[in-house]
Amino acid sequence: MSFITYTGVYRDTESGVRYDRPELLRMIEDLQPGDVVIAEQMDRLSRGPLVEAEQLVATIRNKGARLAVPGVVDLSDLSDSTTGVAKVILEQMQELLLKVTLQLARDDWENRRERQRQGIRLAQQEGKYKGRRANKALHGRIVALRKAGQTIAETARLAGCSEAQVKRVWAVHRAESQPLPQS
Repeated sequence: MSFITYTGVYRDTESGVRYDRPELLRMIEDLQPGDVVIAEQMDRLSRGPLVEAEQLVATIRNKGARLAVPGVVDLSDLSDSTTGVAKVILEQMQELLLKVTLQLARDDWENRRERQRQGIRLAQQEGKYKGRRANKALHGRIVALRKAGQTIAETARLAGCSEAQVKRVWAVHRAESQPLPQS
């Protein structure tokens, strides 16, 4: 008889494309040799480019843990019980299955994003989509911080947004506040 114990459940709310997700980092930190990471689906673990996804898997393995994904054939028990050429073939097949699954997760993410962009363009052409409404309170904080002399990086940190957003909001503010040329 065998028993399974759960040592932790980690739930991310951020995109699987990012590798700085707090719960992912916490899980990696908590891993112990012999642990098995069970990902609900591969795209819940990673949707990033194959090289980066493979680095994540290597990080999990370097901690002495295994990765299991329901629906993905796991040949590790079979390869553990064999030796020689058969073991090498089974291990390589497992690696191939993992790479294919990681790439499919990435491809699915990219396809969804492209379909979303197509839908937005179509809705814009039909006048049904105007984009996300501006967060006026955030924009006001950004402008106030920049007027007070804060750097772009410091404004982003204090306002709780990205530097790119600070640059966009500040550029719009400057364009709107410049007087129109007299003709």
